[in-house]
Amino acid sequence: MEISAGIQASLAGRYAVALFDLASEAGNVSSVESDLEKLGSALGESADLAALIKNPEVSRADLGKAMGALAGLLGLDMLTSNFLGVLAQNRRLAELPAMIRAFAAIAAAQRGEVTAEVASAHPLSEDQVASLQEKLKAREGRNVKIRTNVDPDLLGGLVVTIGSKRIDSSIRTRLNSLAHAMKG
Repeated sequence: MEISAGIQASLAGRYAVALFDLASEAGNVSSVESDLEKLGSALGESADLAALIKNPEVSRADLGKAMGALAGLLGLDMLTSNFLGVLAQNRRLAELPAMIRAFAAIAAAQRGEVTAEVASAHPLSEDQVASLQEKLKAREGRNVKIRTNVDPDLLGGLVVTIGSKRIDSSIRTRLNSLAHAMKG
């Protein structure tokens, strides 16, 4: 499996690679990936949790206890729970969101998938997501996992990001281009 140099070079990437290697050896990559998705959701939903992992005033021991309690609450795998403990001990919890993204990218690459970040002005229906997924699969030549988010500033259309490629068909961009062209 080839891991991109960008992932390997970053601190979060090195931790994600180490976790992926351990999960591969244990044969529970999908379990750890699911756990990390739960953690990502928890971080997105709880401003207090997001603030806690970045707070330098909280001791390593207290962070470890908090992460242990969180792991128990979310029903996380022992490997994921231990990983959180290591992050707390090394004061690296602030990098957890980047580690989650890096792990997801590594796991997707191992499965031959690519992840597309899709921003839209309004929530997409399941049919729209399925249609977009088929079109992106035909374009990329491999399975595409779609992660959607809503950005009302787009006004309409989509912004699709796959790796370093971006397809921007948003109305906001079209209006900005038109305004720029009219200025001369």
